[in-house]
Amino acid sequence: MNVLDEILPEAGAFYVVDRGYIDFGCFYVFTLSSAFFVVRSKKTVRLQRRYSHPVDRSTGIRSDQTVILTAFESAKAYPDALCRIGYRDPITDKRLSFLTNNFALPALTIAEIYRCRWQVELFFRWIKQHLRIKSFFGTSENAVKSQIWIAISVYVLVAIIKKRLEIKADLYTILQILSLTLFEKTFLFQLLTEQESITGAPDMPNQLNLFDNFPGQ
Repeated sequence: MNVLDEILPEAGAFYVVDRGYIDFGCFYVFTLSSAFFVVRSKKTVRLQRRYSHPVDRSTGIRSDQTVILTAFESAKAYPDALCRIGYRDPITDKRLSFLTNNFALPALTIAEIYRCRWQVELFFRWIKQHLRIKSFFGTSENAVKSQIWIAISVYVLVAIIKKRLEIKADLYTILQILSLTLFEKTFLFQLLTEQESITGAPDMPNQLNLFDNFPGQ
């Protein structure tokens, strides 16, 4: 929230935030700066409908309304009208409500703008799940960025290897194999295909399996 107040709005830019960052005073600064915002609304935000516009419900849009804030503090912070858009996600079947100060774009476009923000969030979730950066060697901005970029570069290189060599093992398994054989002088194709044949071998009921606790199996 503190960083949001430090942003210098750029005219014509869109600022897309989640409902946890609703700050109508900050949003009004965006409006006065000729910038736009799209925010997911909370159920607790008190609004009064002024106009309802026709919508194509087959697109997932449920409502397109011009509204004003009715709570005293909120209306004082943002005295202008807002556009409220109701949307039903066809994948999750969730009903979402968005607020924006842009009245020119179609309602579906506003919903798609928020979807783009969600893709960014999914990317950061992917970083947490796949790169598995447990600790940083430095705490400066440059040190943190460098290690993240190195981890992403390694992951992309392994993805390229998997595609070009047509390796069936998943990326996580390949990364684990490479981490255990990092200093071995072995061709990658030989190394990874041998591991595939080992991990894909049928179980022997009378023989212990060395890879019972191998990650990814």
